[in-house]
Amino acid sequence: MAPTGNGPSIPILGFLTCVAFIYLSFGGLWFDFKGEAELGFVGRNGTQFVLDGKPLYVNGWNSYWFMDHAVNDHSRHRVGAMLEAGAKMGLTVCRTWAFNDGGYNALQISPGRFDERVFKALDHVIAEAKSHGVRLLLSLVNNLQAYGGKTQYVNWAWQEGVGLSSSNDSFFFDPSIRRYFKNYLTVLLTRKNSITGIEYRNDPTIFAWELINEPRCMSDISGDTLQDWINEMTAFIKSIDSKHLLTVGLEGFYGPKSPKRLTVNPERWASELGSDFVRNSESPNIDFASVHIYPDHWFHDQGFEEKLKFVVKWMLSHIEDGDKELKKPVLFTEFGLSNLNKDYEPSQRDRFYRTIFDVVYKSAKRRRSGAGTLVWQLLIQGMEGFNDDFGIVPWEQDSIQRLMLEQSCRLVRVTGRHHLQADKKSREMCSQRP
Repeated sequence: MAPTGNGPSIPILGFLTCVAFIYLSFGGLWFDFKGEAELGFVGRNGTQFVLDGKPLYVNGWNSYWFMDHAVNDHSRHRVGAMLEAGAKMGLTVCRTWAFNDGGYNALQISPGRFDERVFKALDHVIAEAKSHGVRLLLSLVNNLQAYGGKTQYVNWAWQEGVGLSSSNDSFFFDPSIRRYFKNYLTVLLTRKNSITGIEYRNDPTIFAWELINEPRCMSDISGDTLQDWINEMTAFIKSIDSKHLLTVGLEGFYGPKSPKRLTVNPERWASELGSDFVRNSESPNIDFASVHIYPDHWFHDQGFEEKLKFVVKWMLSHIEDGDKELKKPVLFTEFGLSNLNKDYEPSQRDRFYRTIFDVVYKSAKRRRSGAGTLVWQLLIQGMEGFNDDFGIVPWEQDSIQRLMLEQSCRLVRVTGRHHLQADKKSREMCSQRP
């Protein structure tokens, strides 16, 4: 029923008063609720991510399992539940797989053959992320065997009688496999979302593309083979999609010609993997560098305090590279502390996270290249089969949840960006932070 006379004036005044109260009470932070704001494309200006002309620092997480769980009716709700939980902590970016090559729920069944049912699951993931105001860092292939990876591509070429070698590293140099991968890239980037009607390459919900998860080419420790592949594939992606940022997906190790191989790498083996952080990240079509933080996997004889010291040294070294060598942002796209360590205590994980968050916060305050972090990994209840020794159900660990929200609040304030999606309780927590 349409209002008559002066009826609406009192409710409108009341609403405006309420809005003013919220704004003043919460220290200038403004909160967008689900589905209200249109997302814009994230860009880069030197060593900073930028959005709408202002610096953007990332506080986010990994949930690699989104597409796989969106395929089936009984598990699809977990995607929305996880995105909602992340948004309530002020998290802005989620890294997840946009690949599943061969095997169960495969997106790419065989070279050039795709399962539309699984593609619609990825459509759902992107649409859900948009509705929660979360952007996605989408990884395009795995160096590891999980979800197919480069091993599956090599097996396809071998089975079809066109493969040059059965070595997994032939993924990087075999012309037939390069064609397979370029075809996959073309199909994915030009995919029109069945829910939103937007081609992936035109969708600002996608924060960036990650070329490959943790690339290694140990058959050529000089790094030339991997570098040639990076240069070719990144140029190919940019020829199709010039709107999105692009990163390699590196662990961050320094190669055999880098002086930092002796002073920063965890051990000698790290310089013999065929990758090099600076060289790979310098590739002209790479917009930002990526680094992982796993001292548990990289050392076997260090105690917790020694690992913390290494983490700070590791992060500051890569931020220095971003500032001085690369002139690009550095995003720490995976980090975690294993609960299988002999001396593990839950409080250690709090300190580990705090240490990493503090390095990024200090970098942000000084407008340096440390651009943010993505914790590995977040899940919801009932996902034990997808968990590992790093996984967290955030609402089951209140201290971690508070730390992540606090970091979101700090990064918002540093940038002067009056924007944070969170629920009422989270807003109140932010308003109490200095």
